[in-house]
Amino acid sequence: MDEDLRERLRTAAASHRPDRARMLARIERGMAEEPPARPARAPRAPMPWLRVAGATAAVCGVLTAGAFAVTSAGREEPAGGQRVAAEPASPTLAPPSPGRGGALPAGKGPLWSDGSLNPNSNDYWAQSEVTVKTDRPLSALTVELRIALNGGVATTGSWRSLPEQDFAVSAREEDGFLVYRWTLKPGRSVPTGTHTFAGQYNHAEGTRDAGRDDYTARARAAAGPVSVGGDFSATR
Repeated sequence: MDEDLRERLRTAAASHRPDRARMLARIERGMAEEPPARPARAPRAPMPWLRVAGATAAVCGVLTAGAFAVTSAGREEPAGGQRVAAEPASPTLAPPSPGRGGALPAGKGPLWSDGSLNPNSNDYWAQSEVTVKTDRPLSALTVELRIALNGGVATTGSWRSLPEQDFAVSAREEDGFLVYRWTLKPGRSVPTGTHTFAGQYNHAEGTRDAGRDDYTARARAAAGPVSVGGDFSATR
């Protein structure tokens, strides 16, 4: 290369000034560009132990729901109407039982009655029931159940099949008897049909003598006052 060419190259290099602003602009444009998207990966299949755990959780959920349904279905209120408990009753309340012979003995006028011991009574607890049947509405009614205070008798509660708010209820000891009394409130009425009044009580272990127990039912119908009464079998 001749000396003249070398001199021209040196002169050109010495006179060159880089465009700094253009270089910075190119760098900024490059940084602003988004990197190419990566292809999506296919989801991994769950590990075998995860599948087993999921199946186990599902089975447990089904069993739990089934157990809850069975438990809920088993919680039934005892039949035989509502209870008015002076104290919590010990055993499960039993439904009213039919009178002796399966029918109500005839009473005076529109009123019939029967006294019976519920078959679910046992060696420690009993339920005495008075069943009253009327063929016309009653404007007044008082049912009295008397349980002789023998064999450690102590009240555990009472109930009646008619609405609770229609009656004033009491249970107290009077003249050697535990007396349950249901009195229809003024302005209320008893509809036509069969109605049950029951007294519950604990007693000493064994068979209790019910020979002195009795009941009365006094009522008023359109034709005037009427009353019925009776007793119970001598033993449970």
